[in-house]
Amino acid sequence: MPMLSFTLNGAAVTLDLPEDVALLHALRGPLGLSGPRFGCGNEQCGACMVLVEGEPRCACTLAAAAVAGKAVVTVEGLGTPEAPHPLQAAFLAEQAGQCGYCLSGILVSAAALLARDPAPGEATIRAALDPHLCRCGSHNRILRAVARAAREMA
Repeated sequence: MPMLSFTLNGAAVTLDLPEDVALLHALRGPLGLSGPRFGCGNEQCGACMVLVEGEPRCACTLAAAAVAGKAVVTVEGLGTPEAPHPLQAAFLAEQAGQCGYCLSGILVSAAALLARDPAPGEATIRAALDPHLCRCGSHNRILRAVARAAREMA
């Protein structure tokens, strides 16, 4: 098995994995993360979304080998309970989640959005979050939370 090295949430990692292993399975398995979730396995729900070199990518279908030498960020890399990312704080303040299954993917996509557009309008936020499926019906609170984080980060 080939060795795979990349940066995960700011730390260098090296794994011995078969070439066909999906990044999601590497993250949840040997790396022990629980933020990226398995939802559909077909890039249709966004629960597995991570940032690869700052761009949102579905980890369920992305081969782990594709991130060799790259920087990967999961929701765990955005902030901590002691020092949450402004998005995480805004989501809490707006009560923008119910079951929370989709939120890790939404948070990393929203972080990518705010990195490239610090003052997005509602239509831009909606477009950035369109790949995400949330069945709880907290869409309006999610939109408010992203807009709030943008204001607070300005």
